[in-house]
Amino acid sequence: MSTVTFSLPAGIRLGNPVRRDTVGVLRVGNTRVTLDTIVTAYEAGSTALEISHDYDAVMLSEISAAIDFYLRHKQTLEPYFASRTQASTSALSNISIRQATSFIRDQLLVRRKLGG
Repeated sequence: MSTVTFSLPAGIRLGNPVRRDTVGVLRVGNTRVTLDTIVTAYEAGSTALEISHDYDAVMLSEISAAIDFYLRHKQTLEPYFASRTQASTSALSNISIRQATSFIRDQLLVRRKLGG
């Protein structure tokens, strides 16, 4: 299975608290929480304080700064978020396919053991 690498849109300078991991995913603070996660919650109507309750690994000040970063670069970040959504959709599809074929394989093995 290949690893997807995400490109940083031109014209965006990262700074505290938004950082880029080894495959190009934008993360907040020194955590595994993605910028996507924070933005999705924010766009759904959550405040920075509410988000901090759901993601206690990230400090409130980091969440506020991440939201500010997003708002300043919203248009420029659109291709990045689109590629992240596409990769997520593809990964979920692949998982579903593997689970379906795994179920079929298990059923065939049971039948084989029962001699039918």
